[in-house]
Amino acid sequence: MKYRVMGRTQIELSEIGHGAWGLGGLQWRGGSDEESARALRTGFELGINFVDTALAYGDGRSEKLVGEAVRQSRLPILVATKVPPADRIWPARTDSEFSHVFPKDYVIACTDESLRNLGLERIDIQQFHVWNARWTAQDEWKRVVEDLKRSGKIRYFGVSLTEHDPDSGIELAASGLVDSLQVIYNIFDPAAADRLFPAAARHGVGILARVPFDEGSLAGTIHDDTEFEEGDFRAFYFRGERKKQVAERVCELQRDVPEFASRLPELALRFCLSHPAVTSVIPGMRRAGHVTMNVRAAAAGPLPQQMLSILQKHRWNRNFYQ
Repeated sequence: MKYRVMGRTQIELSEIGHGAWGLGGLQWRGGSDEESARALRTGFELGINFVDTALAYGDGRSEKLVGEAVRQSRLPILVATKVPPADRIWPARTDSEFSHVFPKDYVIACTDESLRNLGLERIDIQQFHVWNARWTAQDEWKRVVEDLKRSGKIRYFGVSLTEHDPDSGIELAASGLVDSLQVIYNIFDPAAADRLFPAAARHGVGILARVPFDEGSLAGTIHDDTEFEEGDFRAFYFRGERKKQVAERVCELQRDVPEFASRLPELALRFCLSHPAVTSVIPGMRRAGHVTMNVRAAAAGPLPQQMLSILQKHRWNRNFYQ
């Protein structure tokens, strides 16, 4: 496992981090706590030293699973979690006010609850779970972040940016108060590299790349006839004609890079790690076998420039809100 320094901080994160949304069990069906715990242990044994969870994942269930595994680990593990919006609206509405979504007392209470769930004395990276670019110029959120850091309950602070709107973090990167930005970045949706990544690099802000497999598309697991259990998040994500569209797009990708036709997850992860602004890629991993495969993929290193040039034409501009 290789490690990268997170922006201007002194911490080093494993190139592959453990995305723990699926460990909550509510919006990702088909797993078990035992299987999730085994996946976490396997990752730690293979050198993963970073886990990203959230208070909202399974209403704290993910944090509890992560905390137990971290406390049992013989090696130090860095943990990131997130404060959910008080109004429970994802993504944040364009007209929402920071004071209504993240009131100070609420943020502190959520941080305390996460610490209890995790069983830890300090959170390495606390994050806002939604963001509205209108808030960037406001002082209120800055005071909340400063208070959290001063309290010693958190070490660093970050923001999980709104889906498919990476530019909402450009001014945020320049604020000097965020240490990391979490953003969607994958072969189909590489927009974060256009303007956000250069801004983050310029201001010493780490990048946590989420959804590297496009929720399964780039793992080659979504087909025309794929069915999901009731309540599974992917049933919404791949609604309408999207499964058919995904299958067609993946076939085109496999034709262009035949050497990776049967190794799409490796291609997807190495694509993310090919950008120097990315600190860690955080795929969701609920099975030990997936952890092993992803760690092996990262060890292969960045993709050659010729391959990256081929992948540029597979950028897919979709309307996710229809």
